[in-house]
Order: sequence, then C-alpha cells, then structure tokens
Amino acid sequence: MSDGNHPGGTIGEALLARGISRRSLLKYTGYLASILALPPMASRAMADALAKAPRQSVIWLSFQECTGCTESLTRSFNPTLEDMIFDLISLDYHETLMAVSGAAAEEAMQAARAANKGKYVLVVDGSVSTAEGGIYSTNAGKTNLATLKDMASDAAAVLSVGTCAAFGGIPHAKPNPTGAVPVSEIVTDKPVINIPGCPPIPEAIAGTVAYIITFGKLPDLDHLSRPKAFFGDSIHDRCYRRPFYDKGLFAKSFDDEGARNGWCLYEVGCKGPVTYNACATLKWNGGVSFPIQSGHGCLGCSEPDFWDRGGFYKPLSASVMGNPAIIGGAAVAGIVAGAASVALARKRRAEALAAQSKASAAAQEKMP
Repeated sequence: MSDGNHPGGTIGEALLARGISRRSLLKYTGYLASILALPPMASRAMADALAKAPRQSVIWLSFQECTGCTESLTRSFNPTLEDMIFDLISLDYHETLMAVSGAAAEEAMQAARAANKGKYVLVVDGSVSTAEGGIYSTNAGKTNLATLKDMASDAAAVLSVGTCAAFGGIPHAKPNPTGAVPVSEIVTDKPVINIPGCPPIPEAIAGTVAYIITFGKLPDLDHLSRPKAFFGDSIHDRCYRRPFYDKGLFAKSFDDEGARNGWCLYEVGCKGPVTYNACATLKWNGGVSFPIQSGHGCLGCSEPDFWDRGGFYKPLSASVMGNPAIIGGAAVAGIVAGAASVALARKRRAEALAAQSKASAAAQEKMP
C-alpha cells in the first residue's frame, strides 16, 4: 500500500527499480492493446505514456458485496495483482487488502484523497443501501451512501466493479429489503464506468485502469457504460460452441451425448446470446477455461437484473431470441441460421426415418 504520495515517481522509474526492462513493458502493452482492440502500433504509444505517467492513485470502497470481486482481482494474470499495485497503480485504500485497520486505515484514505484531489480513481464494489438512509450497510460509523457521496466528490472517475456495483446485483433482487441500488444512481456528476460480472474478469478491471492512465480519458463505453473492448460482443458471438448452434446440435441435458460431445447449451438455459462479456475470449484463471467450456451454460451475470430474470436452466423465449434490440445483429443472424439449421436437421431426420421405414417394408415384402 502507498501513503498516497506515489513513492518511486513515475511508472517507468518503479519498473526500472524492480529490474523490469522496457522490452517487458512493451510485451505487456502489446497484450493490453490486443485485449482493448487497439491497433498494434498503439502498444508503443502505451509503453511511452505509461513509463512517463505517475502511478495512479486508486481508492477502493467495498459496500454490499461478497468480496468475490476482490478475489477475482487477486487472480489477475496480466498484470498480476502484485505488478499492478506496485508498478501500475498506487492502491491507497482497500479495507480487505491493506495491512492497517480502524482509524489508521481511514487516515490513509483521507491522506490519499488530500494528496490526489480531483485525480484519484474511485473503485466501488457492492451495491449501495438507500433504505432508511442507508443504515443497512455501514463502515467506520458512516453509511455506505454517505461515504460514496463524500469520496466521489473529489474523484476523477468512478469504476463500478462487479454486477452489484454496476446494476445492483443480488442485493438489488426482489424484494430488495435494503433498498440496494447501483453506484450510477447515486453518482450523477462524475464519469461512471461499469465493469459488471459476478465476479468481473480481472483483466477487464486492470485493462480499464491501464487505459485511463495511458490515454488520460475514458475508454469507449456502450449504452450501459461498459467498456466496449470487453463488453462489445455477446458470449454467443465468440463461443467455440457456436458452430453447433448453427448446425442445430443442442445438448438436451448436462449428461447426455450432446453434452459429452460439446454441443451448444442453449436448450439447457445458456444465456450467452443476450449476455455481453469477454468470458469466451479472455476466459478465467489465466485463460484456462470459462463456464461454458466447463460444461455449464452462461447465467448472464454481467447483465442488469440477471438474478430476477431467473430461468437459469430454461431456454430463452422465442420473443427474446428474436428481438434484435436485445441481442444485436450478429446474434440475430446466428439465431435465424440456427433455427433454419434445426428445421433442416429435423426434415432430414424425418426423411431418413421415412426412407428407412420404406426400405424395411420393402425388405419384409421380399421375405418368403
């Protein structure tokens, strides 16, 4: 943890002090450029900008959450958590990760705030309780609601990390006794970037912070204020099982022949066609796997109200699947192609059965 004064000066100086070469920095920025969908030459510009930039002050607040978002961050591989907090950012306050607690922790937060007024990035995970003045979730004698309003006032931007912070998440689900709301309903006078997911992909968090540091501006966002680089495509568009969907080959249960052969999980409730995230490309645990690769359908956790929609193991309705306003052109095209493939496959199976029946009848007629 930093004391808020950015020891080590620039990021380049901090990297040099740890024996990390410019070549290694270029490799890292090349990776960042690729996951951010930037042209290859952008990696050199990113390396130059990062080397000259001071470490970004980050204050991380945790509200109504399960700590899963922090757990996800600790499993970041590019960069690792250690590389991030020692080289890329100055993590000045994070009650789960910092060594001190109590009054000393609160003093560290206020010191970082004073030293970086108007410049720090405020990261929030967890929804915000608003019922009865927000008394259902408090810290250091203050409600989360009051703390958010106070700390956001001097922040340069706010990152809502995880679906609870971005859209309210599970605390927001009916009947919502704490009056849980997303951060964006409270902070309306500052840029708010949503990085949803339950939990979010760690590289999406790190990549977004790196983009802000490098270019000094927010990345391109979609209509839900999510970085397009990570939330521009649906899971369905990038899923390796998509060809099976297009051929009309679907698993009917989690242990049938289709499931064992890696067929599409649409009929057992996969929400990939209406879920936008980078799970199918970045994957998890250093690119090892993601839920669909492990044999389980997407739950749609990076979309608003995913919990209340339920139906985790029921296929999406025809009205939803055919609505281009919900799933976008590429997915609609796939749905049309998939439906046509299903119809064709059924027709061919019917024709094959009819031919088999006819051949069987003919054979029986020839029998003595």
